[in-house]
Amino acid sequence: MKDEEIVGLYWERSDDAVRETQTKYGKYCLSIARNITGNEQDAEECANEALHAAWNSIPPGRPEDLKTYMGKLTRRISISRWRKNHAGTRCPSEFSVSLEEIEEIAVDDDFGAEIDRKILSKAISDFLRTLPETNRNLLIRRYWYNDPIKEIGERYGFSEGKVKVTLQRTREKLAEYLRKEGLII
Repeated sequence: MKDEEIVGLYWERSDDAVRETQTKYGKYCLSIARNITGNEQDAEECANEALHAAWNSIPPGRPEDLKTYMGKLTRRISISRWRKNHAGTRCPSEFSVSLEEIEEIAVDDDFGAEIDRKILSKAISDFLRTLPETNRNLLIRRYWYNDPIKEIGERYGFSEGKVKVTLQRTREKLAEYLRKEGLII
């Protein structure tokens, strides 16, 4: 079923909307949640919460890209769950390591106004389009899907060292790009 048809089911308030979303994007959402939470039970709960969040937000929302929308919902819920589970601890999970890597260029939490997020999102998308496909994919695998360095290396036939160096250089380029755009200091 096409995404537009699934979104239409949400607007009709048909229970089929959740079932069709689960069929089409369930494994995708579970993979994102698993990479963030590091726990199968939490991952399943987060993926299910994302379906519930979609039900509650469509309507009034009408996402143009349902896969991306479900990914964003799943990431937000999974990150919240991870933070709750690890509050006050220094737990070296794959997700915490990836957070530390990207914090080098992250903006302040006060940056959170919706319009600012949209501007930042567009700037990052524009930056990604300037990258060679492999570098773009490495960055997305690491910071969107939260894939471990080892898995990324295996996927692309690179050593872990090459993946780390490529990610470091790409983060530095992203930081420079965001500085030029006036989005970070």
